[in-house]
Amino acid sequence: MLTDFKGRPCVLILASGRGERFRASGGTMHKLSAPLGGSTVLDHTLAAVRASGLPWHLEDAGHPGMGDSLAAAVRATADAPGWLVLPADLPLVSPQTLLKVADALRSGAQAAQPIHAGQWGHPVGFGAACGEALMALSGEKGGAPVLKALRQAGDVVQVEVDDAGVLTDIDTLDDLARAELVLQARLKLI
Repeated sequence: MLTDFKGRPCVLILASGRGERFRASGGTMHKLSAPLGGSTVLDHTLAAVRASGLPWHLEDAGHPGMGDSLAAAVRATADAPGWLVLPADLPLVSPQTLLKVADALRSGAQAAQPIHAGQWGHPVGFGAACGEALMALSGEKGGAPVLKALRQAGDVVQVEVDDAGVLTDIDTLDDLARAELVLQARLKLI
């Protein structure tokens, strides 16, 4: 955990989910512990966050819903000048994407969301003014109600990225297999 903010938003890595869809698809372990490219799903997510150099907080306390998890993470980092909400099951998001969303917040955006190939992805960034609303969240919807209100007010900056990792979450064994193929293709390009 790195929480020396220095004017930078904090990446909140949400890892409290039960991973029921993954197990229902045939998974024999929690999805975040599933092997991916010689490591685990969670290790890949953490590596991207660390490589970004942004401050971060891992919320893995087993909350009942994503809203509860997000609220707890914001409370734990209440002094941050903003937050990037990153579900821990997005192991292929790039450090550059994290920095682009953070830069949008540092430029004054109330909220920022990456978009790839016409689809909204993660991490969703929220400015400090959203802290109170985020801390009041509970249930399964995560930050969606806060983001929806900001979108209706025209306060969400769209951050165009060439990063399919913003869309590549691991909910099933099929998702894991697709992520493995993407990871292998990336490694061949290096």
